[in-house]
Amino acid sequence: METESVTAYLGLGSNLGDRAGNLLLGVRGLMEASFQVIKLSAIYETEPVGLDYDAPSFLNMVAEVRATGITPTQMLARMLRIEYLLGRTDKSQNKPRTIDLDLLFYEQQVMDTPFLTVPHPRIHLRRFVLVPMNEICPTLNHPLLHKTIGHLLAECPDDSRVARWYPSAREGLQMPAED
Repeated sequence: METESVTAYLGLGSNLGDRAGNLLLGVRGLMEASFQVIKLSAIYETEPVGLDYDAPSFLNMVAEVRATGITPTQMLARMLRIEYLLGRTDKSQNKPRTIDLDLLFYEQQVMDTPFLTVPHPRIHLRRFVLVPMNEICPTLNHPLLHKTIGHLLAECPDDSRVARWYPSAREGLQMPAED
């Protein structure tokens, strides 16, 4: 009997250290945890939302992944292990972090336990999630709000800065020489 494959959407963010490198290691960790990465959004530089005013800016992206024979709780457990392996030991909210992995959607499943809420309860309030999600899945329907990602983005009350990120020499990357 074949085990069913599920599609999930994950948010990735980093605002400490080599932010782009942390995202890359997060994606690699997902693949090593047996997630098939289907789509990745572009990377966006975003204002920290809900953190101290002087917190560093985040780099954020969204991944569409597929996995087989895994529950949402098992998926989250694998994501927490990736965070731990990448140096995030403090899971308290509102603090800078080397890596943050959030389970945004797991198919169209709705779940609310002390350990996990799916879909993520604040998706519709966060431009830094909605902008990259709108890039890769604008017509995905929110199972509780009954609106597409595109519609949620258009209605989002969050006015924080979300701009496509391009690597530069100040990030420690060398730009190719122009001819």
